[in-house]
Amino acid sequence: MAVSFAGAILVGTVLLMLPLCSVSGGLSLIDALFTSTSAICVTGLIVVDTATHFTLFGQIVILVLIQLGGLGIMTFSTMVLLAAGRPITIHDRILVQEGYHPGSPGSFKSLIKNIFIFTALIESLGFVLLSLRFLRDHPWPKALLSGLFHAVSGFCNAGFSIYSDSLMGFRGDVFINLVMTQLIIFGGLGFLVIGEAAMAGRRLLKKKKIRLSLHTKMVLASTTILILGSFFIFLILEKDRALQSFSWKDKVLASFFQVVTPRTAGFNTMDLTALGPAAVLLLMLLMFVGASPGSTGGGVKTSTVGVVLAFVRSKISARDSIHMFYRTIPQDNAVRAFSLISLSLSLIFIAGFVVLINQPGLLIRDVFFELFSAFGTVGLSLGVTPRLSALGKVMVILLMYAGRIGPLTLLLAFSRRRAIGKYEYIEERVLIG
Repeated sequence: MAVSFAGAILVGTVLLMLPLCSVSGGLSLIDALFTSTSAICVTGLIVVDTATHFTLFGQIVILVLIQLGGLGIMTFSTMVLLAAGRPITIHDRILVQEGYHPGSPGSFKSLIKNIFIFTALIESLGFVLLSLRFLRDHPWPKALLSGLFHAVSGFCNAGFSIYSDSLMGFRGDVFINLVMTQLIIFGGLGFLVIGEAAMAGRRLLKKKKIRLSLHTKMVLASTTILILGSFFIFLILEKDRALQSFSWKDKVLASFFQVVTPRTAGFNTMDLTALGPAAVLLLMLLMFVGASPGSTGGGVKTSTVGVVLAFVRSKISARDSIHMFYRTIPQDNAVRAFSLISLSLSLIFIAGFVVLINQPGLLIRDVFFELFSAFGTVGLSLGVTPRLSALGKVMVILLMYAGRIGPLTLLLAFSRRRAIGKYEYIEERVLIG
């Protein structure tokens, strides 16, 4: 997985460096690498304006990279092999399945097919709805391109836009806000959750008992709490600050959109530099949590945070086992969750330390907002990215890459396959807390 994403990033870098992609005749190596990584890792951070710097061909290249990165290079390559009638190894089946569904190898072909069918349906619906709306403002070629680009970018949680101000021009447009937020939410829930929810809906219509896995219950609960809770907090924090000049309709729309988009999407309908420190911190938290496993989004994932909170609750309740929704969560799940969060925070702060040493004139708030955005593959920015040095851009590139494939996957790719020697040292306790 690590190699497949790295290979796709390099191919995208070469394509974006072609004079055919840029209005000005080409990108520098570091800027092409940055843009390719941002597209493949569905982040949305940019060093050049997507709307004005790239030609139509360049924008199409970025769109293809977003689609590849959103569904995963391994998933696309597997689909091509299946379509060509080539056999798929058990190892590759397990690798792809673990990213979407912990099912049996027998369900592999239907899993891949359902992923592509679901993606095509959602993106096609988004394309039609957005294109119809954009036809009011643009001639049909531009409206169709804009509808397709934003439908794919929204569902893949990429945050790229062919408008220089992202979606700020549609801040008060209820239709655009609702369509884009639904694309973002569907893309960030994960294919397992969507599949189980659809099956539950069918069973409900037939008046049968609904069965949802613990994973789906945890994802739906955490997503709902994060969005609704953050919406009210953001509205209260900024109604007399950044939202002061907005009408109440625009305040509600902007607040809702701005707490959905940090779930790794990266679009914005308001000027983020006008936000207060508390709202900025709230967005950083949302970007760090991100979307859900098996989705097109990044971050440490909602279920990871859910497991950590369940672990903390179990310790407060003096229980050895971890309970959630009348189920027991394995201890190794908690170890993996804590490891993921610890490793993620370490990567972000190491990158921030390097950037601040290299460019001490930058504000800590702005730098870490950018780095949390990069790791969460979000794409929201306080305007620091274009001002970064070559070393700073490299740090952001590495964070986008680690955030998309996952820090644990990256660690596994470069770690020793098995320990040397079969022995354990004497156990001894240390003081904690």
